[in-house]
Amino acid sequence: MRRVRLHEWAAVRELRIRATGDPDAPLAFLTSQADELARDDSFWRDRTAGGALGENGAQFVAVTRGDRWIGTATVLLRAVGETDHLGRVLSYPRADIVGVYIDPAHRGQGVLSDLVDAVSVWVGARGHKALTLDVHRDNVRAQRAYARLGFARTGVGFVSAIGPEIEMQRAIELPL
Repeated sequence: MRRVRLHEWAAVRELRIRATGDPDAPLAFLTSQADELARDDSFWRDRTAGGALGENGAQFVAVTRGDRWIGTATVLLRAVGETDHLGRVLSYPRADIVGVYIDPAHRGQGVLSDLVDAVSVWVGARGHKALTLDVHRDNVRAQRAYARLGFARTGVGFVSAIGPEIEMQRAIELPL
């Protein structure tokens, strides 16, 4: 598990296109594969720069020994007073995990856990105490996977572009 590197924009693009082409993508992503394919190289360079170097966000990837990218998770840090993705003004700092994808051949093998742990270390080092994510109400498999990692429903629900979603959160517990 590691943070993406600035020069890896083409690999970031390829993984996102693969992710949005997954059969579960309509329950997981706000964009379609067609949306991602339509984006030009400058978009991918900018996105990768933010994921590699950003202070308020980071993209992490799971890479096999054979250098195949098999998973990703991005985290966005939001400060008190900022407006979140639902238009709410935040009264506490928030770390949102977005864009999570694990290659189907590698699901159930601990890749998600390792990615969330990498995100937790990065976020915890920046003073955040919890990770938050949104998951489609009907994406029961994802909800179970997140629950196994310590995420619990917050009671917040809303409707987004992909339909009804629930918010889940877990405390960040870092080793001393």
